[in-house]
Amino acid sequence: MSRSSTLVLIVLLSVHSISSLEAHRGGFSVEIIHRDSSKSPLHRPTETQFQRVANAVGRSINRANHFNQNTPRANITQDDGEYLLSYSVGTPPFQVYGIADTGSDINWLQCKPCKPCYNQTSPIFEPSKSSTYRRLSYSSRICKSVKGTTRDGDNCEYTISYGDGSMSQGDLSEDIFTLDSTNGSSIQFPRTVIGCGRRNTVSYEGKSSGVLGLGRGPVSLISQLGSSIGGKFSYCLAPTSNTSSRLNFGDAAVVSGKGTVSTPIISRGPVFYYLTLEAFSVGNKRIKFGSSSSESDGEGNIIIDSGTTLTLLPDDVYSKLESAVAHEVKLKRVKSPNRQLSLCFESSFDDLKAPVITAHFRGADVKLNAVNTFVEVEERVVCLAFTSNNLSIFGNLAQMNLLVSYDLEKERVSFKPTDCTNQ
Repeated sequence: MSRSSTLVLIVLLSVHSISSLEAHRGGFSVEIIHRDSSKSPLHRPTETQFQRVANAVGRSINRANHFNQNTPRANITQDDGEYLLSYSVGTPPFQVYGIADTGSDINWLQCKPCKPCYNQTSPIFEPSKSSTYRRLSYSSRICKSVKGTTRDGDNCEYTISYGDGSMSQGDLSEDIFTLDSTNGSSIQFPRTVIGCGRRNTVSYEGKSSGVLGLGRGPVSLISQLGSSIGGKFSYCLAPTSNTSSRLNFGDAAVVSGKGTVSTPIISRGPVFYYLTLEAFSVGNKRIKFGSSSSESDGEGNIIIDSGTTLTLLPDDVYSKLESAVAHEVKLKRVKSPNRQLSLCFESSFDDLKAPVITAHFRGADVKLNAVNTFVEVEERVVCLAFTSNNLSIFGNLAQMNLLVSYDLEKERVSFKPTDCTNQ
């Protein structure tokens, strides 16, 4: 499949039964596949590769516009996540698909009975059929740790709303959570907190069951797995939809060796992973990352996010970066067919001689190649996969062919150049 159809990825996880303790000792990995892969429940076979590119670009811009940094959860549209996670919940295990997202901090799935329910094309979880399901009380410590919960009798009720008007409301609950590892064994995590959505509205006909938060909030999946994974997870995103990628937890997520660089995670809020980006380099041109807007000055000026395809920058930074790239690329400039991206050239992706762009994070210089910085938007039209926005985000396209590791105990993100097709 063409490089241009690799923009959006899915997380599909497999599982059988080793204990959390064993998972902590050796770590484990799960498979991730492209959202537009024929294996994906979001796959639309009638779409062309260029339609998929346009959709991914649109989702990136829409997602950034709906991020709300003043709330503990991502105020995005519910269809904006770029990965799906296949997991099982309950006893006996019931398989569902959720959007897995480093920009979200709560786990929820649609539950029966629900009114209203959105049109979920996969089966809906029925908690009454799980022997290990239980609702959390309003007085519980967990209920009080989640912002915006309300009382429903003695029970704890959550509400999460998104920027497009979508919402989920229901019971904050606990049940067994199961993941499938790539070695064929299953990992079970008992008493995992998950929202059981009884009133759900979304702006599209949803094929996913809900959302799994990989962010920093108190009941995100990463926070709950906590000590069992040593606060560590990583991923390696392959630049082709025909090749599986990996999501790693615990010791399997440790990144080391030649080429590894690390930068601190900055605590600016309870959900997102903020890093400090000092500059970009294009050839001999160094572009300082700074702006008159307070969001892009100083520490923690950019979010690293798995759910956004493009890299989004402040207007003045983007303008200087675009000029530097345009100076280096000796090709005819053309307009993007859908006007979504502003720097485009007449070329196939394979013929493009793109300059290396280096992202200078604090303590970590990350070199970005053409696979990270350009996308083919139609036949013989390639565009810079960066755009301007009020919110700065280091997107998943820029992270392809990098092993990206999050260590929440040491509060750092590490990068290592890696051929993710061979992981």
